[in-house]
Amino acid sequence: MTLAPYASDPEDTRGRRHPEPPPPTRTEYQRDRDRIVHSTAFRRLVYKTQVFLNHEGDLFRTRLTHSIEVAQLARSIARPLGLNEDLVEAIALAHDLGHTPFGHAGQDALNECMAAHGGFEHNLQSLRVVDRLEERYPEFDGLNLCFETREGILKHCSLANAQRLEQGEPGGVGRRFIERTQPSLEAQLCNLADEIAYNAHDIDDGVRSGLITLEQVAEVPLFGGHCAQARADHPQLQGRRLLYEAIRRMLSAMVYDAIAATRERIDAARPASADAARRLGPLVCFSEGLRAQAAELKHFLFHNLYRHPRVTETTGRAQEVVRELFALYLREPQEMQAGFAARGDTPRAVADYIAGMTDRYALREHERLTGRRLLAS
Repeated sequence: MTLAPYASDPEDTRGRRHPEPPPPTRTEYQRDRDRIVHSTAFRRLVYKTQVFLNHEGDLFRTRLTHSIEVAQLARSIARPLGLNEDLVEAIALAHDLGHTPFGHAGQDALNECMAAHGGFEHNLQSLRVVDRLEERYPEFDGLNLCFETREGILKHCSLANAQRLEQGEPGGVGRRFIERTQPSLEAQLCNLADEIAYNAHDIDDGVRSGLITLEQVAEVPLFGGHCAQARADHPQLQGRRLLYEAIRRMLSAMVYDAIAATRERIDAARPASADAARRLGPLVCFSEGLRAQAAELKHFLFHNLYRHPRVTETTGRAQEVVRELFALYLREPQEMQAGFAARGDTPRAVADYIAGMTDRYALREHERLTGRRLLAS
């Protein structure tokens, strides 16, 4: 792999919290990726909601398939820019490890429950998973990932939480939120690939579900232009084949735009190293025109899909499951698995326990403890 001067070189990693001998046949970032793929938290993503709850259909995206799509897109952009593909893959595969069951609805409910106990941030929870909650190795808790991977996983962080992280790890992954510097270019790229992935697959899942129509989304310029061109090039196309072709063209356009716009910024800034890039403004980006179109598509999906009455009705019940589970476990911690029940900080232990659940396990636990079935499990 030929890396650009501003890429993250595994030979120059800031290292792991617990020193380990270097891997004999892999780079440090390849080792991180492999540890993530073999983790329990990664396997759970297959039964965690993206937009549609897990029981609503076998073909809708889950957190696992979303993470794989983000990794594929991130690698496609990283290679022509000379960035480290192994690092972007590791970050992409791990970025949602801390997500709750029931998607953003579950996260919002758990944050509400934890308001008096430090709150809940799913990016910070992903870091907790890889730093503390995975139990696989005899020498340390967590996966003991490299600084650069952990930095990319912590996409967002409140100032208060960043300051707490800084106290426990001076100069660590919380420092950039205090100093307002950027993460590595690989981490910036994963953030953009995340946006590209969910904009595309939410169109697919939304049309498949019947909550939005191809005709509706074709009125949004970013998608509509590619849909019209696909029709012009292939007049016989209709239905799902037309949808797939329009999405494919839109994905390609977003990827190529990101490569060109990012290369232009990098050429102008000329960072000499990965650390030099961190001290500059954001460098991985869309062009101004595509950024505006992507924002318009996001606005459309928010109002027509994520806030569709059928989605909000279902997620409302899911939030009730989370809130009631939290109250029950807080009152009776012995109902949790023994390792969580024995911990001193009961509210945080409850949050960790619920956040680690799949959709269907949360529903089964809620039914076991309350005798009520709010959603099919």
